[in-house]
Amino acid sequence: MPIPKITAPVIVAALPSDAGRNMMQMPDGELRIYGHRITRTGVSPEEAVPVVMKSRDGGTSWVTEEITVPCPGAMSRSPWSGRYLTIIRATGSSPQALAGERSTLSETLTEPGNYVCSGATPEGPFEVRDLGFADLQIQRLPLALNGRRRWLVPYQAREAGVPTFYWGVLLSDDDGKSWRKIRCTAPPVPGVLPGHGGLRWIHCGLEPIVAEDAEGRLLALLRTAHDCHYESFSDDGGESWSEPEPSRFYADATMPGLYALSGGRLLAVWNNTVPLREVDHRTQQGGNDPDVLNGWWEDVFTNRDALHAAISCDGGKTWSGFRELLLNSERNAGDFRSVMVPFDTRDKSVHQNQAVELADGRILVCAGQNFRSRKALVFDPKWLEEPTRHEDFSTGYGALSVHQFLRSPAGGFRGISGHCSYNRRAGAALVPHPDRDDREVLLIGRHPDDRLVSDLEGVAWNFTAAKKGKVRIRLRENRGAGGVRLMLTDRWVNPSDPDAADFAVFATELLPCGVFAEAEKTLEPDSWHDVEIAWDLPKSCAELRLDGEKIAELSRKLVTANALSYLHIQTLAAGADPFGVMFESFDFAGVDVSPC
Repeated sequence: MPIPKITAPVIVAALPSDAGRNMMQMPDGELRIYGHRITRTGVSPEEAVPVVMKSRDGGTSWVTEEITVPCPGAMSRSPWSGRYLTIIRATGSSPQALAGERSTLSETLTEPGNYVCSGATPEGPFEVRDLGFADLQIQRLPLALNGRRRWLVPYQAREAGVPTFYWGVLLSDDDGKSWRKIRCTAPPVPGVLPGHGGLRWIHCGLEPIVAEDAEGRLLALLRTAHDCHYESFSDDGGESWSEPEPSRFYADATMPGLYALSGGRLLAVWNNTVPLREVDHRTQQGGNDPDVLNGWWEDVFTNRDALHAAISCDGGKTWSGFRELLLNSERNAGDFRSVMVPFDTRDKSVHQNQAVELADGRILVCAGQNFRSRKALVFDPKWLEEPTRHEDFSTGYGALSVHQFLRSPAGGFRGISGHCSYNRRAGAALVPHPDRDDREVLLIGRHPDDRLVSDLEGVAWNFTAAKKGKVRIRLRENRGAGGVRLMLTDRWVNPSDPDAADFAVFATELLPCGVFAEAEKTLEPDSWHDVEIAWDLPKSCAELRLDGEKIAELSRKLVTANALSYLHIQTLAAGADPFGVMFESFDFAGVDVSPC
């Protein structure tokens, strides 16, 4: 049976457990995803049925089999001996909490700790040995290095009584029989960041992931509480590492993904997103928990709804793509808390990830937490450099983020659902087209509501990162509307974020009565117009065009390492705006989508 051609990301399966380290590829190309199946509502995780999903056609179709014997889950195959290897964690009688740790084999171990598990096949029999480092948290499969006969496993750990984590790697030069622990320098401890009212959950190197480039150099990406992942390098196979520094990947408290592909390429998978500013938890109803106040925990995440991908052909020096790989299917849900169930994870998002390259060059990615959000998808990496994109809302909110957050007591199920996000509702609305019966348009206005964290309505729409390009927006400003701000950015920003303009590289304001802030040209109300922004990042300039005519030059407001990949639109109305601005379509054309 021929394998169907897949270019843009296509969801091919729902995952049985949260993504992280549950997937493996056999030598014959068979794909396996391990996890646990919930058999009835209300069942506890310990009672869930262990399963493995298998595909023999590149992830297009899957069969699910129950696991009836102790099994370690996904494993890595040794290129030297052909044996399979992984590290499993036992916590005594309690179920595993970290991504991918839980396995039926670990549940047979009564002494807490980390164990090296190996076998001739993933079915066993298995040799299980105490690793010797019981305090480490390991969330990645072992990595076999190409430049030398060595296994490497990244880890995270926290010393007793200290809120911050540190990171490091385990090394084995005898095919997994013995291991050495290398402790690495952690990123700096963040305080209260500028513009924020309180501490974020303090992260200084969580969920480290390591990839090897074509020259044998190792690159590690680290989860932090700063505004980006940090990176560290090793030129000696993991024996020593450079001081961690900020990477070009914007992120906060989310899992980084970094994977080596054929041809010396690297694939990054991460949340290129910005959370809302941290509030002063001392004044937040229900938010004065000591762990939240002191940065030991987070009350809410607002940056886990969009997962991105980028690719590098030069060992991570330059990257292209920065495209939305997966949007949380529940991101615009009218009652986000309702998708939370008591027997599944409380984190409803798409930040945990794992990826593998298939035989035909396509990529299989597993991502997400909670049974409503986690997915397996397949895409062609060529899609990351697609120079055009069109959106006319014919698939509804399929490619859009439009949600708003409901203010509520921290930690309660009435509002903050799980520890992932506030409850929410859709802000910008799809309404009937004023001139056609077969189409809808997007309406951005403002409807004041004290229940909302911010009642600003907006939309975020992604395209391939471009150093030079143009976005055309077909819009209609209804008579009496309060106007909108049109912004181009290099990252996803919450549609209702009141600080969205701080992240705009170029921006223009369409004021009430159809006047652009930078031009004297006036739009006719209640009529359709084409507004175009054409940018040239190397020259730090952009042109604003109206119906094909240049009407203004836009100055660059923010210098960034990455090219532009987002159109963000948000209401300018100071109060209620039931009239709003209508949008019929968005179009992107990249003139230069080369690596940046």
